[in-house]
Amino acid sequence: MKEEQEQPVYHVPVLLKESVDAMDINPQGTYVDVTFGGGGHTREILSRLGDGGRLLSFDQDADAERNIPNDPHFTFVRSNFRYLQNFLRYHNVDKVDSILADLGVSSHHFDDSERGFSFRFDGDLDMRMNKRSGKTAADILNTYDEERLADIFYLYGELKNSRKLASVIVKRRAVEPFKTINDFLDAIKPLFGREREKKELAKVFQALRIEVNQEMEALREMLEASIEALKPGGKLVVITYHSLEDRMVKNIMKTGNVEGKAEKDFFGNVQSPLKTINNKVIVPDDDEIERNPRSRSAKLRIAERKD
Repeated sequence: MKEEQEQPVYHVPVLLKESVDAMDINPQGTYVDVTFGGGGHTREILSRLGDGGRLLSFDQDADAERNIPNDPHFTFVRSNFRYLQNFLRYHNVDKVDSILADLGVSSHHFDDSERGFSFRFDGDLDMRMNKRSGKTAADILNTYDEERLADIFYLYGELKNSRKLASVIVKRRAVEPFKTINDFLDAIKPLFGREREKKELAKVFQALRIEVNQEMEALREMLEASIEALKPGGKLVVITYHSLEDRMVKNIMKTGNVEGKAEKDFFGNVQSPLKTINNKVIVPDDDEIERNPRSRSAKLRIAERKD
């Protein structure tokens, strides 16, 4: 009972019933949750499995391991989901019946001041999902050249003043390197009007987080691996939260590649290994948004692996 009470503190699962229903669970099937987090979706999948059923869940964050359920049908994979195919082979899994990905960042990360994901707290400029490896946000701010910084804020944050932002960062770090969130905020806050400050800062932090964790590259690799991993008729179920990732998911479901380049046969029919199940995305209802405001931007897309 204690574990169930603690669960929402880490992360409240979004579109829980809708996403797991979309996986079309067979009690004897083999499934993958590539975004374990607080384990909410995983527990719902496990509740629908019977003898012979199997679930593998991925998470690279050591904090997520405190949420691992004690279940004989469950295998936890401590890794980035970009290595989906490698670990399926390692665990002697050839093909799976459905794959679920909830691409949202756990509320746990935003609420933990030591992780550096939120501008609401001071703390180290870290932002790594995997604290055992990779560059921190401070490393990026202190070492990337001005043009590369501008590209990150424009492409990943869709910030119109990305060049000015990059210029301010480079000038400030020449005086003193960035170490903490407050160091960073002191330098960039004057660039934003008070009425839009929170929205603009959220975009800045999103862009940095995406670069730190190589999120777009990892998502591309996972989506491409999912096509190979799914059985014919298997479902790819993905919850997205911002336009960059949603575009990639929409493209791969419609065309079989994240660029959205459709290959057509002689008759003009699109040749894609996937078939989109819901042309109209599923979004949270008003009740869910009220219970969990972070679900407001969530979109659920579903595709099926063709024969």
